[in-house]
Amino acid sequence: MANKPKIRFKGFDDAWEQRKLLSCIQSITDFRGRTPKKLGMDWSESGYLALSALNVKDGYIDFSQDVHYGNQELYDKWMSGKELHRGQVLFTTEAPMGNVAQVPDNKGYILSQRTIAFDVEEKILSENFLATLLRTPNVFNDLIALSSGGTAKGVSQKSLSGLDVVIPKNIDEQNKLADYFINLDNLITLHQRKCDQMKELKKYMLTKMFPQNGAKVPEIRFDGFIDDWEQRKLGEVAEYRNGKGHEDKQSDYGKYELVNLNSISIDGGLKSSGRFVDEAQETLLKDDLVMVLSDVGHGDLLGRVALIPENNRFVLNQRVALLRVRDNTDVRFLFSIINANQQYFKREGAGSSQLNISRDSVENFIVNSPTVDEQKKIGTYFTNLDHLITLHQSKCENLKNLKEYLLRNMFV
Repeated sequence: MANKPKIRFKGFDDAWEQRKLLSCIQSITDFRGRTPKKLGMDWSESGYLALSALNVKDGYIDFSQDVHYGNQELYDKWMSGKELHRGQVLFTTEAPMGNVAQVPDNKGYILSQRTIAFDVEEKILSENFLATLLRTPNVFNDLIALSSGGTAKGVSQKSLSGLDVVIPKNIDEQNKLADYFINLDNLITLHQRKCDQMKELKKYMLTKMFPQNGAKVPEIRFDGFIDDWEQRKLGEVAEYRNGKGHEDKQSDYGKYELVNLNSISIDGGLKSSGRFVDEAQETLLKDDLVMVLSDVGHGDLLGRVALIPENNRFVLNQRVALLRVRDNTDVRFLFSIINANQQYFKREGAGSSQLNISRDSVENFIVNSPTVDEQKKIGTYFTNLDHLITLHQSKCENLKNLKEYLLRNMFV
């Protein structure tokens, strides 16, 4: 039915109403072109934070970007009579256009370049609902259509006057919708924060659980292990093989998936290459390590390794190497120590537009290793950390996909 969303909370059945956005807005605060210099003043080292388009992100304020402060005198002169309040909706008009966030508190902020603030007609529209509505795909696409400019799109108040929106008449329904998406955003933020924390912990532990700068033992160690670590070349602890070219046999479907340069992520994950072959002289085995031998740009992927998850499903393509561990080496320990020493492989890279590492460079990489029991403890520890990172990242992506779907189906 027209003007009713596909998905709706129970208890609400009335049709939504179409209105001009600005008919729901009491006033717009827009200090376009205002600068401290034009007010005969300057920014300060501290005081009231200025919020520009660089601070207003998709649903939150980034306090680390484009940091400027104004003292009390500048604040009073700039914001007098237009002070921002907690929950007020901020909208970026250009560079970038269309980011939406809400004022987080009543501490006082200076509204700076390319950002406007809405004062809503409270009987018609709630602030939380407006913040959600402006981030829906339909409204954003309409804003793009109304915007002007080339690569840097912008929207003016005049353009906003032509924006139609469809909203519930019932403020309670608006608030239920807004609260739902606020909670969804909080869950996304929670899992992203946990993911980032796990990544930082992993980065820290990689520097502490492996010997550094010629040391024979690491700074942090599991209880019960006291022996010095031994130095061995990678070629001694793992068998090296180069991949083969399959350019004339590749297709979008097939019996075996090719492991190529696109298969290994920056964090050592194995991705689908999307390329397959039906025949292979040799397949990879579970727990084989595959390593990137060629990379463009800064060479951040050179030497990165990933683990093969099962037997006889993957085939190695050229410019990727196989490392199959020999006896007395734990593969997850080796996976961790190689990916923790990526700077070595970047230094070994040769070439201009494309960097390459040789077999000698790989096999001569020095592996500091303890006893097998300690290797297994370390390998398991980092494997569990990787699983936690993947878990939170996966939950975060699933919630983002859910949010995108519901933004399309819970609004008209």
